[in-house]
Amino acid sequence: MTILKNFILITLLLTFSACKKTAKENGANNSKTNVGVEEGEEFPGGKLNTVVDVSPNAFSLPSPGLQKNEMDKLNFFVGNSFFKQNWVEAPASTKARDGLGPTFNARSCAACHLKDGRGSPEFAGEMTTGLLLRLSVPGTDAHGGPKGETLYGGQLNDHGTSGVNKEGTVKVTYKSINGKFADGEKYSLRSPTYSIAEPAFGPPAKSMMISPRVGQQVIGMGLLEAIREEDILAKVDLEDKDDDGISGKANIVWDAVNKKKTLGRFGWKANQPSLRQQTAEAFLGDLGITTSLFPNQNCPDIQKDCCGAVDGGKPELNDTKLDQTILYISNLAVPARRKFQDPQVLEGKKIFNELNCQSCHTPKFITGKHPRFDNLSNQKIWPYTDLLVHDMGDELADNRPDFEANGNEWRTPPLWGLGLFQTVNKHTFYLHDGRARNLQEAILWHGGEAESGKDAFLKLAKKERLALIEFLKSL
Repeated sequence: MTILKNFILITLLLTFSACKKTAKENGANNSKTNVGVEEGEEFPGGKLNTVVDVSPNAFSLPSPGLQKNEMDKLNFFVGNSFFKQNWVEAPASTKARDGLGPTFNARSCAACHLKDGRGSPEFAGEMTTGLLLRLSVPGTDAHGGPKGETLYGGQLNDHGTSGVNKEGTVKVTYKSINGKFADGEKYSLRSPTYSIAEPAFGPPAKSMMISPRVGQQVIGMGLLEAIREEDILAKVDLEDKDDDGISGKANIVWDAVNKKKTLGRFGWKANQPSLRQQTAEAFLGDLGITTSLFPNQNCPDIQKDCCGAVDGGKPELNDTKLDQTILYISNLAVPARRKFQDPQVLEGKKIFNELNCQSCHTPKFITGKHPRFDNLSNQKIWPYTDLLVHDMGDELADNRPDFEANGNEWRTPPLWGLGLFQTVNKHTFYLHDGRARNLQEAILWHGGEAESGKDAFLKLAKKERLALIEFLKSL
């Protein structure tokens, strides 16, 4: 899409936008009275990083503001190739893209983030690469993070290259949990249990903890990185001093780039401090591709074939290619809101606030100065997240600590793009493991700090429930 086309589309949206500004800009105090159309909310990524697109490619477009720099535009598409194209085993004639494995979960980043969107735990009843299992045992590693299982490491790799055994297969079984709303309408949830089938190196430790994860959408990641740390920390309320039932915790994690503890903001447990570390660790854990940040393969000592496998270079992804991939991930535009002026959507927004959902799903921030990309700096954005971890109750717990996040705590996921998952990824599986088959089920799984909001949702009339869902679909 050319700069001119984006300018015209943005101008058209501006023409129809209304202004009703009642909350602090930095997102630290979003009033429950914000029920009308607010200035700028149709541009969730800010005016420089929002695109008008409702096609299956809605998550894969570059931020319009990035296109001012011709070299950045070129590197965006180079980074796109490293993200989306398959890696191959070494040695191979394709030297720029060899080094897959020895053990791995997927052959490309896009296998878990199809069209830069959300992974799925299943499709037509079959397991896919959209779901993986993090593994650990009691205790911590040298930096205070999870301690990997002795035989299988920190993540189950369910594929292996030629001559290398896969570690095992993900097994998931579901049981139904039935209930009904106050008006008598019935619902059914599916509760998953995870295990490892056919473990290749013997039974794992009895104390092993399993945390299932589905790949999240990767739009707007650079904008989340540009949110000022002080604005995130302003939402922390460990003692619930405002007595709203929401405490919010910052996960303080190991920064492998700067060799110190710092604020985590990415991943389901907010266990990654930066896109550089998030990207490099995903290349290693998911694809078996080494970088200068993580130069050693994930091969526990017992896995002799893995330890002795041929590599694709040292490292397999050099810093230039890593930088290009990070540029790509940082500058994926956020799709514009749809139907944000619709009366039913506005009624749903009112209910969203009355249920206190905005206490965790903070609607808006203004980004700070991004050190690399000017288009990400000083942007009013609407991600609907506080980037903190919250107790979500025993039913959603993985019982696996991750730095400061305990086994009941999960990061508030951004809600932008929520209503386009079906279009982009052909499914509506939500939550960290995709157990929720639609937005209603996702709400009904909320517990812990969100228990009161869930209980209030159960008491709503059907018309009100549908309005809330329509609001969420508009994001």
